[in-house]
Amino acid sequence: MSRKYFGTDGVRGLVGQYPITPDFALKLGYAAGQVMAAEGTREVIIGKDTRISGYLLESAMESGLIAAGVNVALTGPLPTPAIAYLAQTFRADAGVVISASHNPYHDNGIKFFSNNGTKLTDANELAIEAALDQPMGCVDSANLGKVRRIHDAAGRYIEFCKSTFDHGASLEGLNIVLDCAHGATYHIAPAVFRELGAEITVIGDKPNGTNINDHCGATHLDALVDKVLTIGADMGIAFDGDGDRVMMVDHTGAVVDGDEILYIIARHWQATGQMEGGVVGTLMANLGLELALKALDIPFARSKVGDRYVVEMLNEKGWMLGGENSGHILSLKHHSTGDGIIAALQVLNALRYLDQSLADARSGMTKLPQVLINVRFSGNSAPLEHETVLAEVAAVEAEMGDKGRVLLRKSGTEPLIRVMVEGDNSLDVRGLAQRIADAVQAVDAG
Repeated sequence: MSRKYFGTDGVRGLVGQYPITPDFALKLGYAAGQVMAAEGTREVIIGKDTRISGYLLESAMESGLIAAGVNVALTGPLPTPAIAYLAQTFRADAGVVISASHNPYHDNGIKFFSNNGTKLTDANELAIEAALDQPMGCVDSANLGKVRRIHDAAGRYIEFCKSTFDHGASLEGLNIVLDCAHGATYHIAPAVFRELGAEITVIGDKPNGTNINDHCGATHLDALVDKVLTIGADMGIAFDGDGDRVMMVDHTGAVVDGDEILYIIARHWQATGQMEGGVVGTLMANLGLELALKALDIPFARSKVGDRYVVEMLNEKGWMLGGENSGHILSLKHHSTGDGIIAALQVLNALRYLDQSLADARSGMTKLPQVLINVRFSGNSAPLEHETVLAEVAAVEAEMGDKGRVLLRKSGTEPLIRVMVEGDNSLDVRGLAQRIADAVQAVDAG
């Protein structure tokens, strides 16, 4: 989300100058509480995913907020978008999620939502950062915050998700495999799809604190593909650790990514008169999405990578639909933030209306060959600005001409340089991407 410690998805394990430790979580809770209390905050809702460190960081964060005089409501493990929703429905002043999204269990982070379910303002972020640099104190005993637990939080969110599916419609007759990544959707997604009538098979629904995202979920689809093919399911749906990302698998085992999900939803919305404006993708969006939407006369725009930038552009344009090829899908007519379950339900709405299988619905969009290589770097170098890397990029772009494009960027959550090359079938995009990746690696090593 911002400069020192707010990443695009919230605080991350070792991003910026602040590692996520119990001491830091305590101080962050106090700093945030001070800023919020000064603005009249009465209560903050705290949720988390299923990683083992969440319980430790939750207690520390809770203590810091209480010390600043702010009341706390605890939900237990819930998807990130659930906390954004509950912050609104319970009329809390803010929401906090302890999660590292799709990262391994040993990472963790902290995300903030405002009372309208959106990310914090720049002014609030700067104020919290400034407060972090001040000594920690504590309000008088009489003014300490209080803690309560919201016992029906999961049920409320399940009903909210179901309400975004077409009224009176049913998923009866569909055989769906769900992969919950041993994460925050493990007890939510099965209830949503089962109560809407689907026959479901669930994997990745037994979290133990250390298996979240471990070769499962939206970032590791092999297990889902295998299960769909083994039982002959109509499709598979995979969520990431905190439930704000979704990927799908059709009955043939083919992966349906965020770009194709956007295309299917946009096609349905246009056909039913629901489309307001166009679709926002990111710089990483496949050119095939842009071309497919153009054929439907649906405007398309690209934002910087990160759900925050997608939301900003959607709001600027007054559009409702956007997302990333990684599976962060934003349907602002339904929710203020990305929601994997709601996005999947929108795809299922589209399939019902179009009377098509997932495989048929995705066939209207042809993706161009695109290769993404993640290059780990030390964090002390600046390979993107190095003349060797710039020269290799220029050489690759000259070789491709107008048949392809190159994109290099730093990850917002890990010490990685992401090298993306996209082009038509006449180009060796993998070889071209590897040339640039090798240059980045050589510069970092040297």
